[in-house]
Amino acid sequence: MLIYGFDAERHRFNLVEADGIDRSADGAHVTIDEGDNILSDAARSGEPIALADLDHAAEQPLREAAIAAGFHSVLVVPLIDQQGTLGALVVLRRADGEFAPGIIGLMRTFANQAVLAMRNARLFTEVDAKGRELAAANETVRAQADKLKLQTEQLKDWNKSLEERVKTQLGEIERIRKLERFLAPQVAQLIASSDSPEGLLTSQRREVTVVFCDLRGFTAFTEATEPEEAMNVLREYHAALGELIFKYEGTLDKYAGDGVMILFNAPIQFEDHTRRAVKMAVEMRETIGPLTERWRNRGHSLGFGIGIALGYATLGQVGFEQRLEYAAIGSVTNLASRLCGEAKPNQIVVSRRVYGMVEPFVEARALDDLQLKGFNHPVLAMEILSWREEAGNVVDASAVRRRG
Repeated sequence: MLIYGFDAERHRFNLVEADGIDRSADGAHVTIDEGDNILSDAARSGEPIALADLDHAAEQPLREAAIAAGFHSVLVVPLIDQQGTLGALVVLRRADGEFAPGIIGLMRTFANQAVLAMRNARLFTEVDAKGRELAAANETVRAQADKLKLQTEQLKDWNKSLEERVKTQLGEIERIRKLERFLAPQVAQLIASSDSPEGLLTSQRREVTVVFCDLRGFTAFTEATEPEEAMNVLREYHAALGELIFKYEGTLDKYAGDGVMILFNAPIQFEDHTRRAVKMAVEMRETIGPLTERWRNRGHSLGFGIGIALGYATLGQVGFEQRLEYAAIGSVTNLASRLCGEAKPNQIVVSRRVYGMVEPFVEARALDDLQLKGFNHPVLAMEILSWREEAGNVVDASAVRRRG
C-alpha cells in the first residue's frame, strides 16, 4: 500500500509511506503533480478508481514503478472531505483483474475514517495551543481553558477510538486476503460483502452437484518418473482445471495429487448448478485432451476421468482456527468419487439423477448397472458423450444466482 499527502500550495501529491515499493527509489511516483493522472481523477470524482491490468493501462506516473515491483493492478481511494483533498491511498495487488466490491467498500470506509482522524488531529493541535494561551489569562479565561481542556481530552478519546476502528478494518482486509488463498474467489468475496459472513458458512443441509476427477495411471506414473516431472504435470493439470472451475463458479472443495473435487450450489446457490457442472466437465475433457497428448509425447501414458453425482450433503467449515476450509459431507461425495473410479480415459460418468437434469442438452449413452463399493444396490449410470449447445452459450450467473 502507498499513502500520498496532498500539498495544496504546490498542487501535487507527495509519497508519504510505501509498502511494497521502495520509497527511496527515484521515479515519477514519488511526486505527482495535480493534473491528468489517476490520483487527481479520484480526488476530483470523490470515488475509488481501479486499474484492473496495469500491463494494458494508459501511461500513469504510478504504472512503471508498480509494474517494476511486480504489481499488476491498482486501486486508488481519495482522502477528501468537504474542506478539500488531503491525499490518497493506493492499494497494489500482484494479480490482475477487477477488485471485489467488498474490498473497495472496506477501503472506502478506511479512507473516510482516516480523513476524519486527520482532521480531528489537526483540530486537537489547534485546541491544545489555544488552551495553553488561555491558561496565562485571568480566572475567567482559565475557566474557559479548563472547558477546552475537557474537550481536548474528549477528542483524544475519539481519536483513540478511530485508531482502533481503522486497525479493525485493516485486520478485515488481511482476513479476506487469507480467505482467498483457501477458498474460491467468489466465496471469499461473498463472505467479505455479507453483513453476517459467519452465517454463510455454518453447517446446513442442501442439494449439491459434486464433480470428482483424476488422472488414470497417475500412481504408476509417479513411481516411474522423477518428482520434478510429476510436479510439472500436476501444475499444468491444476492450472487447466482451475480456470474452468472459476469460469463456471464452482467451489474447489479439495484436491489431493491428481484428485480434484468441485462443489456446485454451495455456498453460492444456482438454479442450474447441475447443468453448470456437466458443461464444465465436458469442457474439462476437451481441455485436458491436448494435455494428455503432450504428456504422451514426453513418454507419459495418462488419461482423464470424471464422475458426477447429485444429492444432499451437509455443508460447513472443517479444520482448525488457523486453517478452516469449506467442505461437503454425505454419500453424494462418495458416489461422485466411485463414478470417477469407473470412468475410462476421457470418459464422463454421471448418475441417472444428473442425466435427468441435463438430458435436453447432452448426447449420452447408458452404461451397465455399476456395482460400486459402499453402495448396496447397483447404480444406474450414463456416459456423457457431448454437449448440444454452442460452447459459448454459458448461462449468465447473475440471472440464476440465489444467495442463501
